[in-house]
Amino acid sequence: MKKFSCVITRLLTTGLLLALAGPAAAQQPYPYRPIRIISPYAAGGGNSIMARLIGQKLTEAWGQQVIVDSRPGGNTIIGTEATVKATPDGYTVLLAGSSHVLVPLVLKTPYGPIKDFTAIAGVAKYELILVTNPSLPANNLKELIALAKSKPGQLNYVTWGSGSVSHLGMELLSMMTGIHMVHIPYKGTAPALMDVIGGHADLFLSTPSAPIPQIKAGKLKAIAVCGESRSPAVPDVPTFAESGLPDFKPRSWYGIVAPAGVPKAIVDKMSAEIGRIIAMPDTREKLNAQGVEPRFLNPEQFAALMKSDIALWEKVIKTANIKLEN
Repeated sequence: MKKFSCVITRLLTTGLLLALAGPAAAQQPYPYRPIRIISPYAAGGGNSIMARLIGQKLTEAWGQQVIVDSRPGGNTIIGTEATVKATPDGYTVLLAGSSHVLVPLVLKTPYGPIKDFTAIAGVAKYELILVTNPSLPANNLKELIALAKSKPGQLNYVTWGSGSVSHLGMELLSMMTGIHMVHIPYKGTAPALMDVIGGHADLFLSTPSAPIPQIKAGKLKAIAVCGESRSPAVPDVPTFAESGLPDFKPRSWYGIVAPAGVPKAIVDKMSAEIGRIIAMPDTREKLNAQGVEPRFLNPEQFAALMKSDIALWEKVIKTANIKLEN
């Protein structure tokens, strides 16, 4: 009987300690364990470069390891769905790009880009750059359009996924110029770029960070860059406006989102820290060298940007009659 009483006492004591430990753990200041940034693309592209830069700075600031988890495939759906299913506690976030709001417009997704996520911060914007293999017999946009018109359906273009801004941007370019090319989707910027460099694909409307070193090395030929002015990283490359297409203005960005329901205190803390990181001179220098413009947006501003992009691209998709299958 005495032995039984001792067992009961130990069980009650253990239960009491666990009960006390739960609230104590919950009250620990955020973050008290590693954070995961999911990148929905293959490693080596602009998205993963940005994720690693933000992750490194957060690690330095908070003393907690920030792990970049590349989850390519499914036109960003695989990585994005993994984020949605994570516990909304601030320890799993997604480095989202413009495709975050575009893919659900053309494909069936198991989430809504706004309702199922918490906007944390916008971190940067970038202007897409149209590149080709050096062997393609076109050195500027006018020559490229003429070449495409002389070979309808024979030229191809790669993208980092169906429904991405790279894909919809090329559809918009085709619609505005009356050309027809074949779309080849990839799981990320890096593998798409490698096939253009290798001569297995013709064109790529790419994020700037990955192709700029290859352009400078002569392994890629740049046709035109989006934006109001030339990129300081490749000042010799003309804009689409200079090349005769002033209304070609696909908008691209990076930002951090988390599963819906993350506590406001955590959202505000992460957003403020990201804002501080984006304002750091060395961060801005690194991003500018990759053709990326640092631009911090608070949660409300970032949410508003995503909603406005949805409205903008819905019109393009409807006009171009873009329909995709999962």
